[in-house]
Amino acid sequence: MKLHFIPRGWWRSLKNLLLLFLASFITVLLAGNPISAIAQSPMPPEAIEQISIPEATPQKRFQEIRGVWMTNNDNKILRDRPKLQNAVSQLAQLNFNTIYPVVWNSGYTLYESAIAQREGIQSSVSKGLQGQDIIADLIAQAHRQGLLVIPWFEFGFMAPPLSELTSNHPNWITQRRDGSQTWIGAAGEVVWLNPFHPEVQQFITDLVLEVVTKYDADGIQFDDHTSLPNEFGYDRYTLALYKQETKKDAPSNPKDPAWVRWRADKITAFMTQLNKAVKERKPNAIFSVAPNPYVTAYNTYLQDWLNWVRKDIVDELIVQVYRPNLQSFLDQLTRPEIQEVQQKIPTGVGVLTGLRNKPVSMRLIQSKVRAARDRGLGVTFFYYESLWDDAPEPRAERQSNFQNLFNFPASRFAIR
Repeated sequence: MKLHFIPRGWWRSLKNLLLLFLASFITVLLAGNPISAIAQSPMPPEAIEQISIPEATPQKRFQEIRGVWMTNNDNKILRDRPKLQNAVSQLAQLNFNTIYPVVWNSGYTLYESAIAQREGIQSSVSKGLQGQDIIADLIAQAHRQGLLVIPWFEFGFMAPPLSELTSNHPNWITQRRDGSQTWIGAAGEVVWLNPFHPEVQQFITDLVLEVVTKYDADGIQFDDHTSLPNEFGYDRYTLALYKQETKKDAPSNPKDPAWVRWRADKITAFMTQLNKAVKERKPNAIFSVAPNPYVTAYNTYLQDWLNWVRKDIVDELIVQVYRPNLQSFLDQLTRPEIQEVQQKIPTGVGVLTGLRNKPVSMRLIQSKVRAARDRGLGVTFFYYESLWDDAPEPRAERQSNFQNLFNFPASRFAIR
């Protein structure tokens, strides 16, 4: 058969025509796509319900998150260098790649803090049993094993009612409309620092920058407590600020949409400033957020994390999906806001591995992890001790099951 060769210049012209046609087609397609238009601007939670999402699972585009939170409950391990070394080595062998150690809890820092001492809230420092700086030791050991360490500001704007912080700064505390201040949650009885007060904002910013500067950490994390329950915000300072900016009195209904939006936007503005301050101090720091599912986060806690992602102030998102059964867990994974975010940044879900008085079976954990990973999502477990030390199955069995879940390495790299 005789072959006919086409001149090279003709191929170049044809290629250009094809590219021009393809670009025109995509432009027309996007112009008629309502999801594309919606994604350009923030929307209220009720609008999210109406978005239609295709059933296809998005492809993984980012390094997979395989993390674990280390809490105050893990203090015995954190404080003892040999035990910590064994723990980190075990996590590395089981192909985990990220540790989130608590550094701010119950009105105190878990490291030697000049900021805390300045505020008169830290007369003693929690050092390791061998006299070491706990956070510095963890970071050094984890980095040797190839794991990232992202310190976690667990308490956010919360503080115990009877603490040096609240005693020294009673004007920092916000309240409900009836004047009450205490709130009962998973952490027990707490009060809430006013996230709209400039002195509170400066205090939290100073603590965060201290950690970012003091340690060779890979980032910083904020969770569902960097927020405010919607019944709060009726303190004198906030009411005056609202009146000044809107020329109206704050609504008596804490769920009033305009009142919710105003407070949520204020928290967003603070997080934007905080992100800028962190990036100026350490450009490569991962700005991580671990909130509740969005509808709860926004409506109940004034935490508009979807807007934060759209404003490019979040580098990593882990949604706490602590559901008691697989179906309720799956319902959250298919939410449109999750699918939107995982197209932009590394995204994962928080999986509860158990509490001291509420163990979780390995079978349920396995089902949740597989469901998340099938949908291109990473996972972070709450919390270390309940992975296998405080669990319904034997330690060796739990570890073997985690090995089967993560049967190949998934190295993560800090932003460089």
